[in-house]
Amino acid sequence: MFRIQTLNSISARGLERLPRDRYEVAGTMATPDAVLVRSADMHGREWPASVLAVARAGAGTNNIPVAQLTRRGVPVLNAPGANANAVKELVIAALLLAARNVCQAWEFVRTLDGDAAALEAAVEAGKKRYVGYELPGRTLGVVGLGAVGVEVANAAHALGMQVLGYDPQITVERAWQLSSGVEQARSVDDLFTRSDLVTLHLPLVEATRGLVSSSRLRLLKRGAAVLNFARAGIVVEADVLAALDAGQLSAYVCDFPSPQSKNHPKVVALPHLGASTAEAEENCAVMVVETLKDFLENGNLRHSVNFPDAVLPRLPGTCRLVITNANVPNMVGQISTALAGAGLNIADLLNKSRAEVAYTIIDTEAPVPEPLCARVRAISGVLSARIV
Repeated sequence: MFRIQTLNSISARGLERLPRDRYEVAGTMATPDAVLVRSADMHGREWPASVLAVARAGAGTNNIPVAQLTRRGVPVLNAPGANANAVKELVIAALLLAARNVCQAWEFVRTLDGDAAALEAAVEAGKKRYVGYELPGRTLGVVGLGAVGVEVANAAHALGMQVLGYDPQITVERAWQLSSGVEQARSVDDLFTRSDLVTLHLPLVEATRGLVSSSRLRLLKRGAAVLNFARAGIVVEADVLAALDAGQLSAYVCDFPSPQSKNHPKVVALPHLGASTAEAEENCAVMVVETLKDFLENGNLRHSVNFPDAVLPRLPGTCRLVITNANVPNMVGQISTALAGAGLNIADLLNKSRAEVAYTIIDTEAPVPEPLCARVRAISGVLSARIV
């Protein structure tokens, strides 16, 4: 029986993938095997040694102490791409909001008083202030070509836009999905120099914090627009507001309101709506629950932000041992020696590494006794080991 603690309300469609004869699910429990979370802040919490994995029903993991869990040998799983369509649709809407001054024009109409004739006269007199532009032929720069960025780039290209994309770490899978009409930018600066609108789709890490600052904003064509549906910290907000005031930017549309930005006349700040659809919540929950199940029941790892992908089909009649260890020489040798010393033959083995962590799946032809698993855990550098 696996024990799963939920820190947020998780879609029923996801939770129903956890059979109640093998899983106990509750919001509070003393010794969970895994934690399911959406937006709850896990920083500063103390977690028992029983926790084998943390699973985020979404893409971003800024609310999870990933480095701390990595040191404990605990993988953090997420659901990349499960909410991509929801975010893409909102970004396309944001392109139109920026290009046609929709929110400012709507607010203008809401301030008008008078009868029908007076209203018509005021509308005709005021509408010239909200003249916008059409998207076909304009250049959109997409920074970050993960699941969301690729969908945004393809959709914008289908709308007739010229699309530039930049992502030095694009995966082969995403590259195959990208429309052939999307042009590769040589750098972030190259993309900014050539774009009428820029949209950001990358994680907030040390290398991306403050990526959009005054120096980059000066590279944009005068009157350009910036869209941020990734993370607030990727832009230097004060620099964006200064660029809006100076006319360098015509619009900033984001999903992260602040006291400084929310009332600016050229800012449209939404209340973090990117993945807020029923479909996205269900898709994320289903995806991450299936990933978590495979890890708990088979030791396979997919969609981990801190561990390597490691998937080994199970051989009939074998026992499986999974080990997390520091990525240093001779770990597999020491583990294999321990198994050989106990008279166990290895039927199959997979070893993968990522940065400072290595993960090993071993199928043996006979059952692994718990005392032997304990001896493996005692090897210097081993962070965790379990029989599945």
